[in-house]
Amino acid sequence: MSKPAVKVVDSHTEGEPTRIVVSGGPDLGTGPMADRARIFREKHDWLRQAVCNEPRGHEAMVGGLLCEPHEADCVAGVIFFNNVSTLNMCIHGTIGLVVTLVHLGKIGAGVHRIDTPVGVVTATVGDDGKVEVANVPSYRLASGVSVEVPGWGRVRGDIAWGGNWFFLIDSQGPEVVAENMAELTEFTWAVKTALAVQGITGENGMEIDHVESFGPPADPELADGRNFVMCPGKAYDRSPCGTGTSAKLACLHAEGRLQPGEVWRQASILNTVFCGRYDLLPDGAILPRISGRAWVNGEATYFFNEADPFACGIPSFL
Repeated sequence: MSKPAVKVVDSHTEGEPTRIVVSGGPDLGTGPMADRARIFREKHDWLRQAVCNEPRGHEAMVGGLLCEPHEADCVAGVIFFNNVSTLNMCIHGTIGLVVTLVHLGKIGAGVHRIDTPVGVVTATVGDDGKVEVANVPSYRLASGVSVEVPGWGRVRGDIAWGGNWFFLIDSQGPEVVAENMAELTEFTWAVKTALAVQGITGENGMEIDHVESFGPPADPELADGRNFVMCPGKAYDRSPCGTGTSAKLACLHAEGRLQPGEVWRQASILNTVFCGRYDLLPDGAILPRISGRAWVNGEATYFFNEADPFACGIPSFL
């Protein structure tokens, strides 16, 4: 059965790519975004592979399907995905989505609500084009959790929710510098694997699918810390990772190291920066506010030729 052409808009947020499907996507109904994400994952995975995997994409590509929102006061709904599956939330992708909507003339400067599978987030577009995302409530679940990692020994870290589940490691393993990219990849992937093998999870048994390693900033005038974030598809985040920065803010709050409204400047392995601050919520969780920049860098139409063996992408396991 032939598949309709789809139109996409590409952008990058502080170095991390986002590819938004703006038309031609499947009909997922009108239910909550979490239900639509499940339908997308179970019945339309071909589109995820076509958008994110080779030959059109690559391991670091993050896609988003633009949808009509379920919540009436939202300007858009979105389902994020990468080279292996759907994502709960993606702040760099939300910034990319918002800049894409500005590019398409659908929104302008101001405050806009976005419907996602883990809840509604608010994006504020400044006159200078910078975008701040008020993320979902975030919190530290556990501190000083120990995991035995083959080849690396005992590694300790915090488990925190920032829209995805993170294991945050400070000053262990390879130094967080670009020259150690291969070693950092090996280390953080080994930690992620060990967490799964040893049954260490987020709340309600949810998988810890992101591992974040921290070190000092390359330039203290530019940032307060530097991270290397391993994503579920074994690709590192080129940006400082918005959900990862949210998890970091939750840990800093729990440690008493950052007060509400104070700014934490989180540098990525590429030395691009997100600025993070938070509001304290009544239940003790925090509401992170993450700001960064994105740039639209292309538009394309994808065709699906039935004779093409890789029309829907090369599976990531090949």
